[in-house]
Formats: sequence, structure tokens, C-alpha cells
Amino acid sequence: MNGKIHDFVAIGIGPFNLGLACLTQPLEGLDGVFLDQAAGFDWHPGMLLENATLQTPFLADLVTLADPTSRFSFLNYLKSSGRIYAFYIREDFFMLRQEYNQYCQWVCAQLDSLRWQRQVERVAYDEINSLYQVYCQNLASGELELYRARHLVLGTGTVPLWPACCQSVRQQASHSASYLADKAALQRQPSITIIGSGQSAAEIYYDLLQDIDRYGYQLNWLTRSPRFFPLEYTKLTLELTSPEYVDYFHQLPLSQRDQLLQQQKGLFKGINASLINDIHELLYRKHLNGKPDTLLLANTALSDCRYDKAQGLFQLELQQLEQQQRFSLQTAGLVLATGYGYRQPAFLAPIAGRIRRDEHGRFAVARDYSIDAEHRLFVQNAELHTHGLSSPDLGMACYRNARLIRSISGVEHYPVEQRIAFQQFTAPERQPDPERLSA
Repeated sequence: MNGKIHDFVAIGIGPFNLGLACLTQPLEGLDGVFLDQAAGFDWHPGMLLENATLQTPFLADLVTLADPTSRFSFLNYLKSSGRIYAFYIREDFFMLRQEYNQYCQWVCAQLDSLRWQRQVERVAYDEINSLYQVYCQNLASGELELYRARHLVLGTGTVPLWPACCQSVRQQASHSASYLADKAALQRQPSITIIGSGQSAAEIYYDLLQDIDRYGYQLNWLTRSPRFFPLEYTKLTLELTSPEYVDYFHQLPLSQRDQLLQQQKGLFKGINASLINDIHELLYRKHLNGKPDTLLLANTALSDCRYDKAQGLFQLELQQLEQQQRFSLQTAGLVLATGYGYRQPAFLAPIAGRIRRDEHGRFAVARDYSIDAEHRLFVQNAELHTHGLSSPDLGMACYRNARLIRSISGVEHYPVEQRIAFQQFTAPERQPDPERLSA
């Protein structure tokens, strides 16, 4: 048994908690440990396509927006790996996704607070000593371990979402999360259909379209969205990830927040405009040598999906939403680029009574990202419904971590921005002077 009492234990080592590890590493008197069941860091390996980039600029690394002097910055990684001039000459603010993964792995190698291959079994609370107790299994040794801490940070990430009508075909279909592992088998099929409306669907379609002549498959891309929406990246829209917009969003009624999120999906779940243009350009080039066997359909909802093992085909039941017309489609390969969602970890069951929830059973996340009455249990990227579209945004991770560090330590080690937007989101408190308006 580990008798040490940590200031905090963080569960899950994705980009958000990894950034927290970087920012707490140089702080004297603040002790944290990070647990993850994986053997090491590997960020969405199923989508590490050669040409895929992040949708945020490189300044949205693990540390820079909180501490530009940190040795864990992306620029320091480039300098250390001898590629900073190549990146400078490239003149592209958006790092490749593979590059981001390698950068995070470089950071991991320098941190001694990370504990890999630790599968958390349950979390309890010691009422007498006011401590969280994290019980986990060391998957390498098989031993049981106990970590105790005054605070807990949940960064367990999201899991692939499968449509309800596709639950029966999970063994035969692919999800975008495992695309690269499944790619070779998919390309041996006579037909492939992609379902989805976001960046992952577009990247997979573009990747498969490049090889359509080589393999000779028929390629479909279907989405229920009215069109293939580009990610909105205009500057005033980006201010919706600002601290003051989070303040505004957080104080709205729950029903209003849920309605807003439905309206704002295109702001954080769209497709890079450059990729949309690349797809169109590739289709244009392919058409020069004859019409490629590909189908793109928007306004198309999937209502049912069955797999015929004898034929080796998926039977898709679809509806063109604007025409209200139903039709069927058969396909040998199926890729569901249907996104990810948060799943509350089962290991929280012993402390369920300490967790605040809303009327839908979701975490009732306070403005400081805590979900308990004492403000000592925090979440990372589980607050989309309470904090808005800044929740999954890599660019706001440093802001959230700066706030978490302040809450855990009681000291503002990194300046926590209060206002960064030019626009105002709330109604003015003072009305304009009528005499000035008429002057």
C-alpha cells in the first residue's frame, strides 16, 4: 500500500491531463500522480492519417497558452528534434496529427508523474481523513495499488459512439476510431460506405478516394446534415471559446444550453474548409479519366442497418430527409464516423453520492470544473453541456488547467484570463444616455 498522500490524483492521460502534468511538474509543493490503463500515450491511432492535421494552431499545445516559457512547448520539441527550421519554412500553423502524437510522446518521456498500465477499479472516499482513495491494478505486475489524494481530476476521455440501429453489426462494421487498422480489409471489399458528417468522415473519404482506381471499389459518403458543413473558423466565432463566453453559457438555464449546443454543432464538428476543397479537387481530377464510382449524399439519415452473413453485405435503410423518401443501399464495407461521447466511469460508483448531477443524470459541473460540493473532484472534457464548445477545444485546455491548478493549490501559479474577447455576450448593464444619442 502506498502511504503517501498526494495533492491530487488524475485518472486518464490524454492531452488535457498530460497538459496538467506538464504545468504542475515545475511547481514546488504541489504533488500529483497520473494513472492510465494504456501502455503509453497514443492519441487516436486509428486516425493518424499521413496528411491529417489538427484543427487548432500549434500554439494550442500542452502548455504555451498558460506558460510560453515551458520546456514542454511544441516549439521546444521541434528544436530538440532538429526540425524547427523545417517547420518555420513550412509556414503552416497547423501541425500534423502524427506530429502532435509524437510531440505528446516526447513530453511523456520527460515526466516521472505518469503511471501507465494502471487500471482503476474503484474510487472511494475516506470521510475521516477527507481523502479520495483510488484503487487500481498494475497491469504489468498484477499487483493492486492504492493512491490517496486530497483532490481528484477525471480525464478519462470519450468513447466511440455507435448509432442505436447499428448495435447488431458492431462485429462486422468499422468505426472511424479503428479506421487505419481496418483499412486493408476495407479496401478488399467491392464497395465501401462511410456514414458521418464531420472531419473524420471527410478524412476517410478523401483517403479512400485516392485509391479508388487502384482497388476498384465503389465508394459512398452519406450524412444526415443538410450539406457538408465546413468548420467555422472566423475570428468572432472563435471568441465563443473565451472565458467570458463560458461564464455566459454556464449561467444559462439547462434547457437553453442544450438548445444552443444543437445549434452550435457546426462550430466544432465541421470539416476543415481546405479538406473540402481538396476533396472537390480530387474528384475533379478523377473525373478527367471517366466518372469515378462514388456517391455523395447529404440530407440522408440511416434508420436501420443489418448484416447478411451469407452475402457478406450490409443492408442500409435510409431516408432523404427533405424529400421524405425512403430507399435502401447495400454495401460490403461500412465505416461509421459517428463521433465520440462521454461515458461516466464505472469506478465512480462507490462515490456516486458525492457527485452532483443534473436532471438528465449528467455531471452538474460547476464553473470551476468541479462536480462535488467541496470543489475537490474535477473533470476534463466532460462539461460540454455546462461550459459549451470550449470543453473539447485544445486551445482552451491551458486555461482550464490553470484554473484547476489554482483550485487545487490555492495559488494562481499561471495567470487565469478573465476576458479575451472583443465582443460582449450579455445585455449591457447600463442603457445609453438618451441625450448623447440625440446629440
